[in-house]
Amino acid sequence: MRKPGAAVGGLVGALVTAPLIAVFYLAWKLAELPFVPFNLFDWIARILPGRVLTFGIDSMVKAIRALRVADTSSAAKAAEQTMAVAVFLVAGMVAGALLFAVLRVTQARRTVFPGVVLGLAAGIAAVLATRSLGRAESLPPGVGALWTVAAFAVWGAALGRANRRLTLETPAAAGSADVVRVNRRRFLVSLGGAAATITVAGAVVGAIAGSKRRREIATGKRWSSGHALPNSGADVRPAPGTRPEYTPLEDHYRIDITTIPPVVDGPNWRLKIGGLVERPLEWNLDQIRKYEPLHQFVTLACISNPVGGSLIGTTRWTGASLQRILPDLRLKPNATHLKLSSVDGFYEVVALETIRNEPRAMLAYDWDGVPLTTKHGFPLRTYIPDLYGMKQPKWLQSIEAMDHWEPGYWVKRGWDQTARMKATSVIDTVSVDMMLSQANRTTRIPVGGIAHAGARGISKVEVRVDDGAWNEARLRAPLSGLTWVIWRYDWPFQPGEHTLTVRCTDGKGALQIAEMAAPHPSGASGLHSKSVML
Repeated sequence: MRKPGAAVGGLVGALVTAPLIAVFYLAWKLAELPFVPFNLFDWIARILPGRVLTFGIDSMVKAIRALRVADTSSAAKAAEQTMAVAVFLVAGMVAGALLFAVLRVTQARRTVFPGVVLGLAAGIAAVLATRSLGRAESLPPGVGALWTVAAFAVWGAALGRANRRLTLETPAAAGSADVVRVNRRRFLVSLGGAAATITVAGAVVGAIAGSKRRREIATGKRWSSGHALPNSGADVRPAPGTRPEYTPLEDHYRIDITTIPPVVDGPNWRLKIGGLVERPLEWNLDQIRKYEPLHQFVTLACISNPVGGSLIGTTRWTGASLQRILPDLRLKPNATHLKLSSVDGFYEVVALETIRNEPRAMLAYDWDGVPLTTKHGFPLRTYIPDLYGMKQPKWLQSIEAMDHWEPGYWVKRGWDQTARMKATSVIDTVSVDMMLSQANRTTRIPVGGIAHAGARGISKVEVRVDDGAWNEARLRAPLSGLTWVIWRYDWPFQPGEHTLTVRCTDGKGALQIAEMAAPHPSGASGLHSKSVML
């Protein structure tokens, strides 16, 4: 018997795993069956040490910025999904190599049985990993699990069949060795052609099916479409090229712990309230909407946002004040904290003292006057002022009253316990093509951007040219005390190459931290600069 080795097994593993990925993708798009590569990637992310996960996040953001991709959150999510598929493909290659290596040194008969066993084991492991994520399923219980196991069994059978076809009797004559090699080569070419056909067909049909399914958009009339912003009459106008003061919903960043957002069945969703309460409660969304609505303009930022990054956005939030809801939770006297848990497995713990002292903390159900979209946390998400997004659970499913603090999801993985927003300022634009001629025959160039310091507000923004003095910029009235401030500085024209730097002072008089620091563990710091040639 002449048996193929691990190298051939790795090649065959790749050739049969690629179509498996395409079939999983097609089934996901057509019937909402589990897309196993994403589920396994999310499971791996859950069990990785916090340091490793943080290194991966920081490296990804740095790479995206180096490539000058404008939408960091979308690029990061696409990178995660690409890595998930790549990891799954590599795992298939390794499985094929191991199977062929084991069969080469055993006296097992030429049969597909070992491959089927491998496939069943892999399928069961995939089901268990998916179940550990705690995701809600749109299909009847067990359908996704059966599909996953069956698909892996077929994959394993394909591996076993390939091994059987490639296991050849030792040729009787030396000259027939060339025939053996040709036959193997032909089989691998045929296998590769079949794999390519299935992979391409599955990917294309899946993509078409996905595009034909109704793309989720925020339903209803948006608040911004029929109302002027509260500072529309402000004297200071943004410099041309400054980012929108009010972020369109489609452009608001999204960072979370899964490759795809969880889909929640709105009519059947319930917010479960338990722990140290007089009696457990379950509220639907209509019950939460009956509380007096709280409307507030909010700037939210991700703690992973580098200085000058795009993981920040501003919109109008609507929801119920946690302070108003608190009495109806009927907490026991020894309750000191609330654990807020999400459908995707994310959780955070907030002190009751914080809620009692902060009427702006809320359970939000609308952005810009319309219900939250799936990717932004439908049906309910949390907002606690002055804290980064890592403290704001989306897809909220439960509130548990506790008598102690415990680290939240990201704190447990090495991020800052407080996660208080740091003051930051950014130069969005140096409008060299919009020079302003002054009455005194001088020329000025509009420079502008944003400054933000959480709920503390901004009292001053200053701009420096090269190593010169700091010059105070003009501030546009903010949308609220919780949003960024648009600033503008009309810079006297100076020919040559220059570097402009910006800094801000928060509403309490604290100057922005100038020392450079990476986002991990407590948020990025440092001064933002932009170089221009005039």
